[in-house]
Amino acid sequence: MNCNVSKNGRGLDYKWIALINVIIATSMGSINGSITLISLPAIFNGIHINPLTSFQYLLWILMGYGLVTATLLLSFGRLSDIYGRVKLFKLGFLIFTLGSVLLYLTPSTGDAGAIEIIVFRILQAVGSALFMANSNAILTDSFPVNERGRALGINMVAFMAGQFLGLILGGVLAVYNWRYVFLVSVPFALLGTVWSTLKLKETSIKTPETKVDVWGNVTFILGITLLLLGVTYGLMPYRNDPMGWSNPWVMVSMTVGVLCLLIFPFIERRVSCPMFRLDLFRIKMFSFANAAGFLNSLGRGGMMFMLILLLQGIWLPLHGYSYESTPFWAGIYMLPLTIGFIIMGPVSGSLSDRYGPRWIATMGMVINTVSFLVLASLPYNFNYLEFGLALFMMGIGSGMFSSPNSASIMNSVPPQERGVASGMMMTLLNTAFTASMAMFFTIVIVGITQRFPDAMTSSLVSIGASQLAPVLSNIPPTGAMFSAFLGFNPVNIILSGLPNAFVAAIPQSVVATITGTTWFPYTLANAFMPSLQTAFYIGAGFSAAAAVLSALRGENYLHDVEVLENTTQSKIAQSKIAQSKERGD
Repeated sequence: MNCNVSKNGRGLDYKWIALINVIIATSMGSINGSITLISLPAIFNGIHINPLTSFQYLLWILMGYGLVTATLLLSFGRLSDIYGRVKLFKLGFLIFTLGSVLLYLTPSTGDAGAIEIIVFRILQAVGSALFMANSNAILTDSFPVNERGRALGINMVAFMAGQFLGLILGGVLAVYNWRYVFLVSVPFALLGTVWSTLKLKETSIKTPETKVDVWGNVTFILGITLLLLGVTYGLMPYRNDPMGWSNPWVMVSMTVGVLCLLIFPFIERRVSCPMFRLDLFRIKMFSFANAAGFLNSLGRGGMMFMLILLLQGIWLPLHGYSYESTPFWAGIYMLPLTIGFIIMGPVSGSLSDRYGPRWIATMGMVINTVSFLVLASLPYNFNYLEFGLALFMMGIGSGMFSSPNSASIMNSVPPQERGVASGMMMTLLNTAFTASMAMFFTIVIVGITQRFPDAMTSSLVSIGASQLAPVLSNIPPTGAMFSAFLGFNPVNIILSGLPNAFVAAIPQSVVATITGTTWFPYTLANAFMPSLQTAFYIGAGFSAAAAVLSALRGENYLHDVEVLENTTQSKIAQSKIAQSKERGD
């Protein structure tokens, strides 16, 4: 049913009501994600957690939200086709509101406080998965075929704008009180809950006769959870190893997770009402666009974290910024990425409505590939103009790709399958995003593990402090990397834990050097940059592969138009047959 037809009682304006609701949800989710990223130093200080000894909490706060969202999106997409997209969308707002309030009220400190934040973030992720699984489907239901690209483009712009706003809000609010970082989501969540309850109406074509795919849900949720849990704990130190890939739990978890995911397609081919509609992949546009989106997310998912790490841990301190101010300024210097996306997101959506998504999305991935290569070629003490232009190019390329690609996926499926199609698309993107973070972290941690002790020793020798090499060379690689990510110099913490007599014997000039803003970033850069460049080359490879798949998707395919054309042709044929019978032919 087209909700834009005036005789349905809502008139042409209903599509904008739907868009406003979806934008509130999208902005709220993206603000929540980036505001935590930039304000982690204040959160850790607020609950009195030492980042050097609490790596597992940091990783779960960063990745737990995405892990839970990726796990639930597919199930929620299918449930929305059965029970109604708007109903689950509203429920998502309510749950997200509850999670935000609980985060603000986090009662404990220390390890208990960190665990509470993780649990409440998971609750937020459940709410986020509910409205993320249905946002694109609601827009597709609400807008006519020739306006969907623009609507989805505006929604994507809201997502990127929310990310930037989250970085700024995180930097500002954390100065006053770390709890405000979570409180800021509450007004958005309350507004969305009330607005969607009062204004959104169910316009989708429900399929209530469809049964819940119990075995498919169990297999998929178990498989993706165990796999992503294994990847997450593989990044944590295990005994004397800097990473946990030799941990038996990690190996068992990943093995069982992969087996469940391998069994999942066979289950889906045999159940009567599968949650993952494998037959949709027979639609060329749907299949190739999802594959291109998956590769794009896999290449870019960890990129934001790596760039913030580069800025906060190395470039900003080397240019005179205090460690306390680097989270805020990292957000400012990432602005070209958002500007590029804001400029190109709605434009590419409108262009894809008119000319089709194929070549617009393909060119976006080509631009992304070039941007990754430019970033890989820059030194650690780069000229910001070159860095900013590379980010702006990446924003342009992402804007050119995201809107047309989302529109082509949603346009290619039957109306009654848009909920599950949206869930499938967002599941692939979120799974790739979480896997990308784990992949990029692994590359960087392995590189730092190999190079950091030698880089530390060489740097200490150069300033005449070789007696400190046995102490400072043992800083855990994960501790060194996430110290940079959180914007502080771990040398201060190391020195505070040494005997007073040992510290007193160190020349004050050496202490001033190693605790300053430039020595540790310079030392870390020598160990960090080769791995970061490798990660950028891998990102370029994924983007190039996405460009190829995007070009192979074929010309524009609109399921609604094709059905209408087939119906019209059928009616014409039936009319001709009837006329022929009347003439006695």
